[in-house]
Amino acid sequence: MTLLDNMIWPILALVILGVLIFVPQALRNLEAIRLILWASVPIGLLVLAESLCLLSGHFDLSIGSIAGFSSMFTGMVLGTCPSCWSISTNPWLGFGLILATGATIGLVNGIMIAKVGLNPFLQTLAFLIIFEGAKTAIQTQPVTGLPQLYVSVGATPNFAIGVLLFAFLLFGLVLRFTSFGQSVYALGSSEKSAREVGIDTERLIIAVYTISGILAAIAGLMLTGFVGVVPPLIGEGLVFQAFAGAVIGGISLFGGRGKVTGALGGVVLIQIIQSALNNSSAVSATQIQMVNGFVLLVAILLYSTQAKLRARILASGAV
Repeated sequence: MTLLDNMIWPILALVILGVLIFVPQALRNLEAIRLILWASVPIGLLVLAESLCLLSGHFDLSIGSIAGFSSMFTGMVLGTCPSCWSISTNPWLGFGLILATGATIGLVNGIMIAKVGLNPFLQTLAFLIIFEGAKTAIQTQPVTGLPQLYVSVGATPNFAIGVLLFAFLLFGLVLRFTSFGQSVYALGSSEKSAREVGIDTERLIIAVYTISGILAAIAGLMLTGFVGVVPPLIGEGLVFQAFAGAVIGGISLFGGRGKVTGALGGVVLIQIIQSALNNSSAVSATQIQMVNGFVLLVAILLYSTQAKLRARILASGAV
C-alpha cells in the first residue's frame, strides 16, 4: 500500500534515467534543471488547485481559463499597449486585482455547485468556455507594457520556484494537520458522512473552489512573468496537464485519498517529459500535443491500475 501511494517517485526516477540516456541535453546542467523547475511553476500551481478539488470529491475544469482570464483582465488594466485600457500602472493594484478576479470566479463556482446544486462538471465546463471566450473578446493581441515589478514576480526563476515549493509545503501541512484539511478528506470520502459528523459541507465546497480560483490566478501571474507579456492564448489547454499531474501524483479521481507531495512529483514528471520532447529530434513541434495526449492516457491507465491493485490488496486482507 505504501508503494502504491508513492508510485510517482519510482516512476519519476525511471523517467529521469530514460531522459538522461536518450535526451541528455534536456538535463545537461544545473541551469537546464532550473529552467525546467521554473517552467513548472504555473502548471504546478494549477495541479495544486486541481488536487485540492479532487481531494474534496470535486474537480475544476475552469482553472486554466481562470488563470488566462485573470491575467488578461489585469494585463489590460495595467498595460500600456495601444489597445490596452491603461487605467493604472501600480503593480500592487495588479497583484490585488488578479487575486480578486480569480477568487471571485472560484467563489461563484463554489456557490453554483454547493448552493444551487449544479453538477461540478457542467458548472466548471461552462466557466471554461465562458472565460476563454471572454479573454478573446477582451484582447486578441499580446498585452505588453506591464509594470516591471508585476512581471518580475514570475520572471525571477528562484523566487517563482520558491513560491511553488512554499505553496505545496503550506497545503501539505494544512491538509495533514488542520481541521480544514481533515474536513476536505472527509468530504471527498463521503459528503453524506461528513455532513453527519457536523461539517458544513456547503461552506467547505465554496472555500475549496475559492482557493482553487486564487491558485489559478497566481498561476496566471507566474505565467505572465515567465513569458514577459500576456499572450492571447494564455492558460489554454493547461487543465489537462493539471489533471495528468494530479492523477500521476496519486490524487484519487473519486476524492478523499492522495497527498500533495505526490502531486508535486507529478508536476516535475510532466515538465521533464515536456522538456525532453522539446529537445528531442525524434519528435517534431507539431507532434508534441499528440504526445501530451498519450501522457494523459498513460496517467489514466496508471490510476486505473493503482485502483485495481489497491482493491485486491484490501480484499485479500493484506493490510
